[in-house]
Amino acid sequence: MNEKEILLEIKNLKTYFPIKSSNLLGKGGQAKAVDGVSFELYKGETLGIVGESGSGKSTLGRTILRLIEPTEGEIIFEGHPLQQLKRRKLQEHRKYMQMVFQDPFASLNPRKRVEQIIEEPLAEQKVLSKSERSRKVEELITKVGLPKESLKKFPHEFSGGQRQRIGIARALSMNPKFIIADEPVSALDVSIQSQVLNLMMDLQDEFDLTYLFISHDLSVVKHISDRVGVMYLGRIVEIGTKKEIFENPQHPYTKALLSAIPVVNFEGEKQAIQLTGEPPSPANPPTGCAFHPRCPFAMESCKIERPNLIQFEDRQQVACHLYSEEEFYSKAENSTSAI
Repeated sequence: MNEKEILLEIKNLKTYFPIKSSNLLGKGGQAKAVDGVSFELYKGETLGIVGESGSGKSTLGRTILRLIEPTEGEIIFEGHPLQQLKRRKLQEHRKYMQMVFQDPFASLNPRKRVEQIIEEPLAEQKVLSKSERSRKVEELITKVGLPKESLKKFPHEFSGGQRQRIGIARALSMNPKFIIADEPVSALDVSIQSQVLNLMMDLQDEFDLTYLFISHDLSVVKHISDRVGVMYLGRIVEIGTKKEIFENPQHPYTKALLSAIPVVNFEGEKQAIQLTGEPPSPANPPTGCAFHPRCPFAMESCKIERPNLIQFEDRQQVACHLYSEEEFYSKAENSTSAI
């Protein structure tokens, strides 16, 4: 079996926002929206990023595209470190990296017709003539399931699902290799969500796309993703294949998220895991493991030392002292019995 080709590498990425102090003589702190995230994204796959509101998912996506400048870390796209590129060089690479935004009502310019909205990235990059751009725009609008007549209309004349299709067409205009989809169906009716998700999956196969799919809805992530990363307070606490995350979760936070998914016609009684308290503020994160104040299995070591992602299985990593200590005692018992 051939080794998977890495399209994107994220190494110890951090995005901190300064907080203004109310004390005129002192400095404010920092809100650690993304706090040391590392992962690899393989060509042609969909990596789902899930977590509660405030976990840093959207900030992570925007930082990867440098819509927000990172505080620290590396963003390597096809071997090129994006954080080192200046404006012109960054623009050359950015055409291969596009974004579909959460709110289809706010992400489209209400004063422009649909044809202008889709054509704008092409005109900005100056890669095609006017007639070629027009043909490209007509092709894209039909690819996303809308008639050519839509091009002459304004965004307010469309439903939410149709607007999101227009946003997807705009993202495809530059023939990207990588698309970040930031909660692309959360603002849509449930009946429309599956249509947009299936469209994205069909387009992925047709255009050989790679997705970073950000969502708080685990059911949506399960439908579209190949692998899943779970974020909590700016950090990835577990990452693995969809099968491993949904059938064999290891981190207590992942287990709690999965237990909260509504299930219809299941056999036996489902036990939801109740988390105490609210997620901590990224401006004042807990010491050690950020999840320990809410974790029912927290140990003394969890309050002191931040756990790193360790390999659990070939296709799964978890950042949890509970697993680390179980592994340690398991090895100790085996070595003792062998003596």
